[in-house]
Amino acid sequence: MLIGNGDGGAAEALARVDALHTGLTQIALEGGDLRGIAAEVARVLDVGILVTSTDGRERAGALVDEQRAQLAAHDLVDPSGRVRVERIGGHGVVVGDGEVRTLRVAAAGTDLARLVCVRPGAPISSDDVHALERAAAIAALVITREQAVSAVENKYQGDFLRDVFLRRAGGEEYVAEHADTFGWDLRRPVVVVAAEIDPPGPDDAPVARAVRRQWQERFAAAWRQVGRGVDAGIPCVDFSSEVVSLLPVPTGADETVAGEAVVRRMVTGVAGDKGGGRRPFSVGVSRVAADLEDLPGAYAQARRAVEVGRRVHGGGSTTFFDQLGLHRLIALITDDRELQAFTRDVLGPLATSTTEAADLRETLQVLLDTNFNVAEAARVQFFHYNTMRYRVAKLERLLGPLSSDPHLRLDVAVALRVLEIAT
Repeated sequence: MLIGNGDGGAAEALARVDALHTGLTQIALEGGDLRGIAAEVARVLDVGILVTSTDGRERAGALVDEQRAQLAAHDLVDPSGRVRVERIGGHGVVVGDGEVRTLRVAAAGTDLARLVCVRPGAPISSDDVHALERAAAIAALVITREQAVSAVENKYQGDFLRDVFLRRAGGEEYVAEHADTFGWDLRRPVVVVAAEIDPPGPDDAPVARAVRRQWQERFAAAWRQVGRGVDAGIPCVDFSSEVVSLLPVPTGADETVAGEAVVRRMVTGVAGDKGGGRRPFSVGVSRVAADLEDLPGAYAQARRAVEVGRRVHGGGSTTFFDQLGLHRLIALITDDRELQAFTRDVLGPLATSTTEAADLRETLQVLLDTNFNVAEAARVQFFHYNTMRYRVAKLERLLGPLSSDPHLRLDVAVALRVLEIAT
């Protein structure tokens, strides 16, 4: 522990800070990583150290089991393992007889990470904080270097996976062997998962492009980190506006059930307790792709599932292509103009975006749901019976004999579903 005690103690503390700084600088110059930084700080200061993302996901650490247990006992770790850095802050949190504190790791005004210091048996002194600030500065240099390398690797991996989806990456054997160089295993059944951060709501303040890019980078890093914990061979790339992962489906089991289980595990791990500035996101999941030949179609299914899921269920949804029901068939029609023409032909003026059209569509859907039982529909919409009869008459003037023509009702029901996802 670095505690000043008169002039001699202050000099000794300063000497140890300088020695730590020299040691950390040497680690950085020799190409060392964050694990080396954490281990050196933990050794010199006799503390536990974690380097986390800005939202608390562990990137490197030198923490014994007792210190991890202290964090968990004080509810400073969420169920997914994320450190709740937002609860700790720069002023620290008392843990038993000791303390936990976080420091920002930043460069050029940009937050890069958090340095979490754990000392269960004693407080963290001002001299400790000074040493940790030096460590945070060196960690920023290492992270900046790693980000530059990672950006090139991620772009190369992303370009390759795009080529796979576009069927222009080469033959299956070449693709599988090239994927091996990234540590990916493409020789097994997978589901393609497309994940997107939900857009800000209409009442949210405008967000700068740089901030959105930070959200995306943190989002992609979370998927990669959780993916490594599930299976080291999972491809996980950032496509700028979405993160695409190929999750393995265990063999010898019901593929649908097994695929859903691994997806739920990943989504739960990425979402955590939604703290630390995490943004809500939506996920689309393909059918099982048995081999490389199936991947392009599976990616299209995942993309369609996330789009339809957000329209139908709102943000924060996880949508499986096979569970889309009628929307699954509609989603296979890629010509949006044809879908829009179908809704106009069937719904006429009800296909417009006016308030009156939306109101009548709601009544029409209730009537379809109640098999055109006027009394039941009136109760559902809290209308007088005569009001509902008037609405039925108006709908039939606009659309035709809905109450007596089941084929017309089927067309209308499908058109309403199309309108949900094609506008």
